[in-house]
Amino acid sequence: MKVTQENNNVPRKSQDALLGVRGLGVQIQDTTILDSIQFNLYPGTITGLVGPNGCGKTTLLRAICGYLPYTGSILLGEKEVCEWPKRELARKMSFVRQAPVLSFDFTVEELVLLGLLPHKSLLKGITRQDRKSLSRVLEQIRLSGFSKRSVQSLSGGERQRAYLAQAVLQDSSLLLLDEPTAHLDISHQYQFLELLKNLVGKGKSILTVFHDLELAVKFSDYLLVLNQGAQIDYGPPISIMNDELLARVFKMHGRVRFTEGGECAIHYDSSIQS
Repeated sequence: MKVTQENNNVPRKSQDALLGVRGLGVQIQDTTILDSIQFNLYPGTITGLVGPNGCGKTTLLRAICGYLPYTGSILLGEKEVCEWPKRELARKMSFVRQAPVLSFDFTVEELVLLGLLPHKSLLKGITRQDRKSLSRVLEQIRLSGFSKRSVQSLSGGERQRAYLAQAVLQDSSLLLLDEPTAHLDISHQYQFLELLKNLVGKGKSILTVFHDLELAVKFSDYLLVLNQGAQIDYGPPISIMNDELLARVFKMHGRVRFTEGGECAIHYDSSIQS
């Protein structure tokens, strides 16, 4: 499969980071899930999080959100994420889980409007300005005309866009996405990722888990590679995606080639038998 990188891969200074992770460790019931993780997230960029199943990707997202205790440092602004009041933290970052399960049904409008909760109590009512913001976000996420639809009636791609719309209405500067294109066909994957590129074009930062390495290379400005809870590499895709990484981390024989025009082709030959 041949893809062209859409990212600029411009090196940044650490002081420009929106969020900085240093020496991050997470233990759950005396089991080390993450150890010595270190990277930055910058405004206006997508960072792709890749690695084999069970390597700690979702745990990393949950730690950044403040859902898990950790050692080391996760610095958002000038404070650790664990020091931010929950409501204030929700104004700074949004977390879109993989295929979240609803305990009862919502309309698309009701689901997306929950994104206002970090900013106001819905008991105070929805204002005309809130309605304008809702309409603008639904149009941006290509859900215009869906506001009265039941969320349960949506396709997988439409439902994932509804959760993204909720995160956009939340208006945080950092979005964390856990495999947002899982179970989507290739057309809807590209549509969804183009929406993400549009968001970072407006200055937001996105950390998203990828299952597909070609899509990760195409749409990410930076890649963060994990394996067995350890950080293997972090940097622009063109500088770290190679044959050796495929073999060492993903247990696949293959060839990774970049052209001068930024096209990337990954040809898988066979898996490596352990």
